[in-house]
Amino acid sequence: MKHTRKNAGFTLIELMIVVAIIAIVASIAIPKLMSARISANENAAIATLRSIASAQAQIQSASAIDTDADGGGEYAYFGELAGVAPLRFYDPGVPGQSLGVDPTLVLDPAILPTAFGEIQDDGTDGVVERSGYYYKMFLPAAGPAPFDGVPESNVANVGGAAALPGADSCEILWACYAWPVESGSTGNRAFFINQEGDLLQTLNTGNNVPLFYDGFTSIPAFDAAYSDESAADMGSRIGITAMLINDPNGPFAANDGNTWSVVGN
Repeated sequence: MKHTRKNAGFTLIELMIVVAIIAIVASIAIPKLMSARISANENAAIATLRSIASAQAQIQSASAIDTDADGGGEYAYFGELAGVAPLRFYDPGVPGQSLGVDPTLVLDPAILPTAFGEIQDDGTDGVVERSGYYYKMFLPAAGPAPFDGVPESNVANVGGAAALPGADSCEILWACYAWPVESGSTGNRAFFINQEGDLLQTLNTGNNVPLFYDGFTSIPAFDAAYSDESAADMGSRIGITAMLINDPNGPFAANDGNTWSVVGN
């Protein structure tokens, strides 16, 4: 008896149908996955900025940094909060200089995770990365108002007292920005918070705003979210361009030209 052997397999039409089905499923699923990823990263950025605000309040109230020895605690940079950079301190032993840095003087235990002490760039921008977002901290410069913002890189590579922020103004001012590592992929919105505790957002869509923030291509300036009501100054009003409750003089335009509003409004 002869047995006929049949070669099992898919026809070209069957393969084309399978490929078409996979393409349809992917076209539906991938955008939803991207949207979920962006939403998760943005929510993580909001939570991180609130944690940073809490950490700043904690280190300031503890007076762990007091560079003018007046008993008033000062705000910190990421490296200091993470316990990987030496704390700034008062140094009476250096003639004509009120600041010193001791490499053994670090915060222990640290308030923020050590990852916040890992600068992602070449040191010129002082940027750290967490969950698809970049973060940058500014402290105010020394001298009378208006106060420029001094980025963390100037402290990580201390070049003398001139590179450090001002003692008195550091007791009352700080600011931090968060923006996507890759706009449209790891996140959309950019965020801002300072010592006031109000968390602001800008929608950060490149085709609809004067300036959008995206990785190292576009990094927020220290006064980006502040109001142009006065000179660029970390002590000036933040530029809430949405309804500003209980302020008859508002709303105020931000220096970067974007619309910044309170998160949740």
